[in-house]
Amino acid sequence: MSVGSAIFWGVVVVAVIYGVMLYNGLVQLKHNVAKAWANIDVALKQRHDELPKLVEVCRQYRQFEQATLQAVIEARSRVQSAREAHDVPALSRAEGALRAGLGQIFAVAEAYPELKANEHFMQLQQRISSLESLISDRRELYNESVNLNNIRIESFPDALIARLFSFKPQALLEFAEHEKADVDVRELFKP
Repeated sequence: MSVGSAIFWGVVVVAVIYGVMLYNGLVQLKHNVAKAWANIDVALKQRHDELPKLVEVCRQYRQFEQATLQAVIEARSRVQSAREAHDVPALSRAEGALRAGLGQIFAVAEAYPELKANEHFMQLQQRISSLESLISDRRELYNESVNLNNIRIESFPDALIARLFSFKPQALLEFAEHEKADVDVRELFKP
């Protein structure tokens, strides 16, 4: 074997090894995105299971606003549908509506001391609040995983491997600006 062909085959072997390393890195990122989504899915499912209990406790108080309860029930249904369909943009919209409804439930509960003092309500409120924090943390991890994935599949030389093997960019889980704004509690108590 000549020196020239040895160099050629050496370069080919190095290129193949490098290509395999790039491919494996992209596969790992793709699976990190899927894992991050699954973690969000678990927390959303837990909250989905807790909300009917909270609504039922609130229903027991006739003074409680029926429209608020209905909004939470409808938003919960939209979150569940979007979650099952893995529709990230729809989930973002539904999550915003659900978070607003939960904010209204907790704000209106302040006006009803007997509801606010109910032990079961307090436990559910704390559980849902902790789930909200968990969902927020998991959403942050998901978006970081998506961001890393999207950067890698657009960066050279990873983009070559990504195109060759049809790696696709993923959507960030984002909320509309009005859904991120502070809640005006005084506005919630206006008739």
